[in-house]
Amino acid sequence: MSRSKEAAGMALQRKLGNPTKNKEKAKQTNKEEVSSTPSFQESTYHFFHGPVEISSFREKLLLWYDTSKRNLPWRTMAALEQDINKRAYAVWVSEIMLQQTQVATVIDYYNKWMKEVNEMWAGLGYYSRGKRLHEGAKKVMLSFNGQMPRTAEDLQKELPGVGRYTAGAVASIAMGQATGVVDGNVTRVLCRSRTIGADCTSPVVMEALWRLSNSLVDPSRPGDFNQALMELGATVCTPKAPRCSVCPVRMHCRSFEKVEHQMKTASNRLLGTSRLEVSPVPDIESCDYVGRCPLCLPPEENWENDLGVMNFPRKPVRKQARLERTLTCILEWEENDGEAEYLLVQRPSAGLLAGLWEFPSIVLEGKITEKKEKELLLEQLETLLDGRGNFGEIQYVGEVVHVFSHIHQTYAVYRCSLAETTGLVKKEAEDDVASSRWLTKTAFQKAAVSTAMKKIFQLYQSKESQSPKNCKGKKRKTSTDSEHNMQRSHKLKKNKQSNTGQKQLSILGIFGKSRKCEISSGP
Repeated sequence: MSRSKEAAGMALQRKLGNPTKNKEKAKQTNKEEVSSTPSFQESTYHFFHGPVEISSFREKLLLWYDTSKRNLPWRTMAALEQDINKRAYAVWVSEIMLQQTQVATVIDYYNKWMKEVNEMWAGLGYYSRGKRLHEGAKKVMLSFNGQMPRTAEDLQKELPGVGRYTAGAVASIAMGQATGVVDGNVTRVLCRSRTIGADCTSPVVMEALWRLSNSLVDPSRPGDFNQALMELGATVCTPKAPRCSVCPVRMHCRSFEKVEHQMKTASNRLLGTSRLEVSPVPDIESCDYVGRCPLCLPPEENWENDLGVMNFPRKPVRKQARLERTLTCILEWEENDGEAEYLLVQRPSAGLLAGLWEFPSIVLEGKITEKKEKELLLEQLETLLDGRGNFGEIQYVGEVVHVFSHIHQTYAVYRCSLAETTGLVKKEAEDDVASSRWLTKTAFQKAAVSTAMKKIFQLYQSKESQSPKNCKGKKRKTSTDSEHNMQRSHKLKKNKQSNTGQKQLSILGIFGKSRKCEISSGP
């Protein structure tokens, strides 16, 4: 009997287990129950129903692409080039160039680049792209013996500047890997076709778009399919005035289905007043988890009938650009009645306009007087030339406003002439590492400088042409604080309107015969 009780006790203990462990087990069970609760991932509404619908989508899209695609040079090279490494490089270059730049702008640059790799990139914009492309190409040659990585995973892992999208594009188009891509055009097509109304830049939505793209890509023609999806977004499913009537996959578009449903409903209401029988309007499918689905339109953002399919995608409200003020000085040196040259310094390798060249500049943290601005610039110039220059008067030229995506930058522009030097030696630069350079007007126009610097130089030239050589610069008019604020407010508003839609065009190029500033250690 004693053994029976002991055995029963042991059995009960085994059943109950350790109290602490039981609590942990209960927590784990709860987690499993929560995770097994139906989520948006298990809702078929924002995804394709299965192989039949996916196959139909692929077939219709590729048929349209075969007859309607644009004739672009990188597509031709990707289709005809037999060498897989050359083919991959051609696609890689095109994808890097197409980042933040329109196709029409890229075509000429692409053709020049592929004819001569050392062709200057200046004017295409976003210098860091060219720099990373160069670094990646060198790594392929030095580390991989000229062999491009073969998969999207390896491309993204091994090559600088190659992200998830570029890796997917190169791998699918050049290597034939069945992997999807998600860019702005693909995002728009997928968000509209699957009525994804949440912030399209959020991690949840981006991951859903990548899953959608990977599920749709045609394994037999992955490169063509991805290009077709991007082509559809670029030419048909456009941000404004989409051409739904000619869309090859509109029957798979839930946004278009919703628009049609509304039109039929409105038509039936009108006809119902004069006809006894009205054709019924079938109900359209909706998400099973409305109100708690992270892919649906937020409850506070209802579908707007006037927008139609343009209800999607939804983007976050852009933050207002912060105001910044920068001092810039154009230092001129004309030696022996030769062509004038101007001092430029290189920006840091990271951050805004990384690696580009600019006139000596100082970002201000607060409002200061014009006298103080001149003092700061003079100190900077003396530092750059190690105190060996004989500077003329620093003269005020004017202001230039340039709007970046997140910064509303005002440049206070000054000029100064370098009359004489003590121990200052200028010679041809042996490499592109020099942190300061003297450039002629012609060299400046070809150099890797930002659009803002070009606008500053244009202002300087216009002022120079209006006044005799070596005349004193025009001083700023003084005004009360209230008058100054009113003038500044009016100028900001005016420039904001004039700069709307502008893009910065700045990229490091080959300077040709460039010059750098060196300080000699002796006479």
